[in-house]
Amino acid sequence: MTEKNGDLSFLNQSPRHWKEAPDTPINYAPKEETVFLSGGLTLLQDKLVEAALNSMDIHFIALPNPDFKSFQTGKAFGNRGQCNPTYFTVGNLVKYLQNLRDEQGLSSKEIVEKYVYITAGGCGPCRFGMYITEYKKALRDAGFEGFRLTSFEHDKGIFQGDEIEEEILQFSPTFFVTLIKAVLIGDIINLLGYKLRPYEIENGATDSALEQCKEVVSNAFLNHSSLIKAMWQCRNILGKIKLDRLQPKPKVMVMGEFWAAMTEGDGNYNLHRFLEAEGAECIPQPILNRLMLSLWEAQQGVLQETSLARPNGKTIDFSNLKKRLMIKAGKIAVKTHFSLYAKAIGLHDYTIPNIEKLASFAKEYYTLECSGGEGHLEVAHLIESVKHNLAHLVISIKPFGCMPSSAVSDGIQSLVTSRYPQANFLSIETSGEGAANFYSRVQMALFKAKQSAKEEFEVLKIPKYIHPKVHNYLYQPTNEKIGSAAVLIESL
Repeated sequence: MTEKNGDLSFLNQSPRHWKEAPDTPINYAPKEETVFLSGGLTLLQDKLVEAALNSMDIHFIALPNPDFKSFQTGKAFGNRGQCNPTYFTVGNLVKYLQNLRDEQGLSSKEIVEKYVYITAGGCGPCRFGMYITEYKKALRDAGFEGFRLTSFEHDKGIFQGDEIEEEILQFSPTFFVTLIKAVLIGDIINLLGYKLRPYEIENGATDSALEQCKEVVSNAFLNHSSLIKAMWQCRNILGKIKLDRLQPKPKVMVMGEFWAAMTEGDGNYNLHRFLEAEGAECIPQPILNRLMLSLWEAQQGVLQETSLARPNGKTIDFSNLKKRLMIKAGKIAVKTHFSLYAKAIGLHDYTIPNIEKLASFAKEYYTLECSGGEGHLEVAHLIESVKHNLAHLVISIKPFGCMPSSAVSDGIQSLVTSRYPQANFLSIETSGEGAANFYSRVQMALFKAKQSAKEEFEVLKIPKYIHPKVHNYLYQPTNEKIGSAAVLIESL
């Protein structure tokens, strides 16, 4: 494409219809020689997914973390007006393939024939449904026309393999169960990491321990050994981190558009690390929340189908009964696995979200039938944080122009904050650029949160004797206080 810069021969040409299929047939490599690529979760989860899928004899590679160069590459080869998760993820794939070609010496033909990209797809009130076409357009313009992509629906459950026409990869229940296990374990270790890192005495000790945990769990997947035993080993590793947990730090809940709130890099200006550097403790939104929301939405869909009039006069629809049982079994399975792994590693104070309760918080403000983006969760999380003293500051982060999240945070949340004036809420957008303005707004909101955390701690009567257990991460009391230090002192 760089050779064609300044070439205006496309002007006054007749428009051509977009075609996804390449003009000439391609002889793709057989399954056993195919390399699968994916990415886009947290750094830890991407690596655990890599180990989990390789344990199933799937040659899988997790892509590197998307950076600003990925964003620039996505903008160079993508359509105009996309949201920055599209640019970051599409550009990250193109950049990786360019590296295979330019640095490792593979030809474009070899790459197209041998590599496949796996992603989640789906419909909704945003550009998410167009991701596959956006990938294909960018790959074609970057010189990789015909590169294969395969996708599964993010909200269709584990029995969707028969509905997917591509035979590149078998999306079997075993595939999804293994994938979910890796994601849940990643959630748990990430949650603990954000609890420990702000209070570590030795800089980098938590990250070093998390790296060891990643290796232990990855080996458990690859060796088909007990994941619970691996999590118990991680408990011993994390227990060696020296902590000073009596530092009054504000708790900041980060939520919003799924990718922007979850990614750990340039895609959200490294928000989580920035907050920690500014003296805050982060509360991230685990992917578990999205899984529970998807199950809840599926359940609501079945209930709505059940309420429809039946032209054949049947009073019982056994197909719906089967769906309801499968959804219930899915909830039990997710909760059971999460609880087992959490108990093994020592995460005691995390409560699996009650989506029904969150829906009851949000229904006055948000139409629950609207299932785009995070649905009603954004509204519900803000109300919950106020009602149950969960955070000193709630940040809703989304890409510039994100339709589902912006409509909620810039519209509905203004009504919520007027009714809950004690809420400290910041709605902020990312564009891939403009980091200085972004950080400035976060710092202003964080100033108020720091004051609240300091006042909450200073009114407490600190006992003369502080039991050493308060500095052990396994001691996780719960009470009405917000900040970790205040919770610990109150418990004593």
